[in-house]
Amino acid sequence: MSETLELLKDLIGRESVTPEDAGCQDVLVERLTRLGFREERLNFDDTQNIWLRRGLEKPLFTFLGHTDVVPPGPLSAWLSPPFTPTIRDGKLYGRGAADMKGGIACFMTAVGRFIAKHPDHQGSIAVMLTSDEEGIGANGVVKVVEVLEGRNEKIDWCLVGEPSSDKKMGDVIRVGRRGSLCAKLTVIGIQGHVAYPELAENPIHAFAPALKELTEEVWDRGNTFFPPTSLQVSNINAGTGAENIIPGTAEVQFNLRFCTELNEAAIKQRTHAILDKHGFKYELQWRLSGNPFLTGKGALIDAAHAAIKTVTGFDTVDDTGGGTSDGRFIAPTGAQVIELGPLNESIHKVNEHVAVADLEILTGIYEQVLINLLAKPRA
Repeated sequence: MSETLELLKDLIGRESVTPEDAGCQDVLVERLTRLGFREERLNFDDTQNIWLRRGLEKPLFTFLGHTDVVPPGPLSAWLSPPFTPTIRDGKLYGRGAADMKGGIACFMTAVGRFIAKHPDHQGSIAVMLTSDEEGIGANGVVKVVEVLEGRNEKIDWCLVGEPSSDKKMGDVIRVGRRGSLCAKLTVIGIQGHVAYPELAENPIHAFAPALKELTEEVWDRGNTFFPPTSLQVSNINAGTGAENIIPGTAEVQFNLRFCTELNEAAIKQRTHAILDKHGFKYELQWRLSGNPFLTGKGALIDAAHAAIKTVTGFDTVDDTGGGTSDGRFIAPTGAQVIELGPLNESIHKVNEHVAVADLEILTGIYEQVLINLLAKPRA
């Protein structure tokens, strides 16, 4: 059994449903401290975070990962228990196999191999881990970054081990992500009997035209790097459950995934303008999950492209699709950020898996990225 596979099976076997870590970070710390990394625990409330760094010089290269996973869903739908790593037909099954314990296992092995060959490498290497990426993330990477920024400890290059690959390992790297803005709207009416609508105000009826306008709004047309901004309604709740009562309030939750053509302030202003036009009473709460970010051409992207070409023989594609990642907290510090990891076809699904053969490919890519950036030139 390969070192990467053995480690990944250990991690999958730990039931680290967000924000639990279930001892994953302890396993990883033990490996890295043996390699000369300095351990720093940065826990906040129920979230476990760790910052491990080897070296004090710049440039600083950082692997970023999360040890928490999403809940497994209905256990009866799994062909094998989600927290019992199982190999079938060349694939390793288990919750977190792809998102993102697979990436963590690969970069841990890659770091060990690189240091063994290049013990006096240039710059510094760091690993940042959190147990709350799949949840709200309020006490995870965002808090670690605040600590680092407070002491002016700057990351130059950050590689997030999120599952970015599409059809084959390394065919896509994420060089940016859209922003995510969440909204909770409460439309305020007057409850009453359905037989006496003149004595009530139905918040559903009042909001319906505004809902149509919000969902049909062309927020922007995107750009070279990002698709157009999208608004999606996720929840609508109103009423008491009785069929003869006009509800007093209606609650609507929606989310905007926005590109660099927009910002938080512009979205809020345009949303309020649409709602105000229709003249009903409402309350609106906002939560910014993250702003969009984009890493332009630079040393990190060049090193990743070259590494993938060296290991696989093919050229990769830069992309900004998908949801959000913790990279959104690193990019504003000025760091170059990319995401490069396993195939994403099974993430958050039952029977999540990763091809065993892909683990060695990804480990090789990560090691080659380190070589391209931090190995000292031969004399």
